[in-house]
Amino acid sequence: QVQLVESGGGLVQPGGSLRLSCAAPESIWSVNAMGWYRQAPGKERELVAATTSDGSTNYADSVKGRFTISRDNAKNTAYLQMTGLKPEDTAVYYCNAYIVLVRGTMPRDYWGQGTQVTVSS
Repeated sequence: QVQLVESGGGLVQPGGSLRLSCAAPESIWSVNAMGWYRQAPGKERELVAATTSDGSTNYADSVKGRFTISRDNAKNTAYLQMTGLKPEDTAVYYCNAYIVLVRGTMPRDYWGQGTQVTVSS
């Protein structure tokens, strides 16, 4: 069973910053796309940001210019740097990754356990 280990959530005041991390196991063959989703109470899960193995990125309009996704391929780790946080960013943030466990097999979709981000004064 593949586990994505997330860290970095917490409580922050409006305008503050947080950095989330998501680590996939080092024993896997490769990680393709990695991304961050979030789900606020009463709302559907939505894509926040995503990055491919070649470094291409994609952002939700609501976070463009404030959030930055990056990855360290050597560590199978993705990061989400969040700045200028707003109360509406409050949600549980989930890491997602398409992982090839063994060479020659198809990538599969895996999720982290979620980390709470709360933006409040």
